[in-house]
Amino acid sequence: MTPEKSSKREGGALSWLAIYREPVVLRMFFVGFSSGLPLLLVLGTLSFWMREVGVDLKSIGFMSWVGLCWGMKWLWSPLVDKLRIPLLSSRLGQRRAWLLTAQIGLIVSLALMAFADPAKSLTLTAALALTTAFFGATQDIALDAFRIESGSEEKQAAFAATYQTGYRLAMIWAGAGALAIAAFFETQFGTAVGWRSAYLVMSASMLVGVVTVLLSPEPEQSRRVHAQTYASKREWIFEAICKPFLDFFSRFGWGAAVILALIATYRISDVVMGVMANPFYADLGFSKEEVAAVSKVFGLIMTLVGAFAGGAIASRIGVMRTLFLGGLLSAVTNLLFSALALRGHDTAFLVLTVSADNFAGGLASAAFVAYLSGLTNVAYSATQYALFSSVMLILPKFLAGFSGVAVQSVGYATFFTATAAIGVPVLILVVLAGVVRKKKTPHEAASGTVQD
Repeated sequence: MTPEKSSKREGGALSWLAIYREPVVLRMFFVGFSSGLPLLLVLGTLSFWMREVGVDLKSIGFMSWVGLCWGMKWLWSPLVDKLRIPLLSSRLGQRRAWLLTAQIGLIVSLALMAFADPAKSLTLTAALALTTAFFGATQDIALDAFRIESGSEEKQAAFAATYQTGYRLAMIWAGAGALAIAAFFETQFGTAVGWRSAYLVMSASMLVGVVTVLLSPEPEQSRRVHAQTYASKREWIFEAICKPFLDFFSRFGWGAAVILALIATYRISDVVMGVMANPFYADLGFSKEEVAAVSKVFGLIMTLVGAFAGGAIASRIGVMRTLFLGGLLSAVTNLLFSALALRGHDTAFLVLTVSADNFAGGLASAAFVAYLSGLTNVAYSATQYALFSSVMLILPKFLAGFSGVAVQSVGYATFFTATAAIGVPVLILVVLAGVVRKKKTPHEAASGTVQD
């Protein structure tokens, strides 16, 4: 092979990843980090703190309900779309104004949580956790809209990849990082100071998001849309609450049913299978250390690799083809779990299975985020995306509740094969949704201007 041909091939391969050098794509890493911080601080990390100071398991279980804020965020998403924040919206733009407001709320609520004592004031701790969850969900509403409006649909998968990387690193920081900080200060100053220090550091970590928002430009599409004025409050309410729904159905007509069916089922294969994954590992005799090492190391790495691959592939072959590929891989990799069930305790095959499954999941997630982003109208991106992201988990989560009954009835190998089979109708829906998309989506009709 001549040096010239080698250089061309290398350049061609690298060009697939060129999208990740764009400033607008890199910004998504930092806002993703900001998005990933709050969740564990009101769920996993907080439950550890509560149990350590003697809070009963019943109360800890009830406290997990604060996580419902993320599932109910569609209720106030119209406000994030249309309600202007005095002074900030005019100076920063609608998206950055809401982002900054939510992030400041998170900084304050996490700092206040640092000085709470779950053992002595559980009600106050719960109220602060709920406040933190509310601001975290609000930040996610604004971030989804900010991401959607920052670039064309073809770039959304790359946005999702960098966003997901930042998000997962933030979850490690909010989980293992917070525990390490608490342990370090506890050895010198006691338990109370340990947890106070951990939550104050987490509060300060939100400055990553604040700085990113202040240094980022408001998406041009957002500026155009939110320059609109309304003649009356009735017109504003209709535009904020009714129009997002009417817009979606008027654009796609009968095709809206196909799209909603795809949204509701695209991750069904993974979600239904995933509930039984850890019990499956335990029943095969894998130790906690083995599972933790494989899932946290190989699983995390391959999820991120899959997400970045999804972003690069979507920018080259299009979102719908990548969506089909992600759905196919998600279904096929479930067959590896069936094979593992027949092989028994085989650590090397476990690594292969987890790696392949997480790669497929990362690729499918990046493509799915890009697809959902392309469906939204930039005039209602916060509201419509919040609705889509809620619809996508209702049916899979419901069916997943019966996964234990299914395993008891047919065994692991047949169960995992069945979860692969239910991915086949999803591929048919992807093809049908591709036909529906022959109509221009708002992203395709818009200029797709990206600010760097």
